[in-house]
Amino acid sequence: MIGYTSLGTNDLRRSAAFYDALLAELGAQRMMEFDDFIVWSGQPAGAAFSVHIPYDGKQATVGNGVMIALSANSRAQVDAVYRKAIELGAADEGKPGQRADNGFYAAYFRDLDGNKLNVHHMV
Repeated sequence: MIGYTSLGTNDLRRSAAFYDALLAELGAQRMMEFDDFIVWSGQPAGAAFSVHIPYDGKQATVGNGVMIALSANSRAQVDAVYRKAIELGAADEGKPGQRADNGFYAAYFRDLDGNKLNVHHMV
């Protein structure tokens, strides 16, 4: 159902380095690149993730209540992506762990621009 998600950034080069390393943990790589945005995906026709310099030329800001959730193929991959995010300078918003009795295992962090992300695995 989701084609792609987009987050704003004020420093495309810094954000690109962060997401190149982070999304590689999920098997994704750059699939499209322009002067003002970059797109990553794990499959040519699959869902994609992008970062953009805001079109209106104003400062990128964090959306209150907005979060992007990244799907992992195992608990170990959740742990690895979370560790990589923190290693790359992300801020902790919730260490990896079981979140519900239904098998939802997740971790939360904020990227270098303050955007909130989740990486999760459902058993």
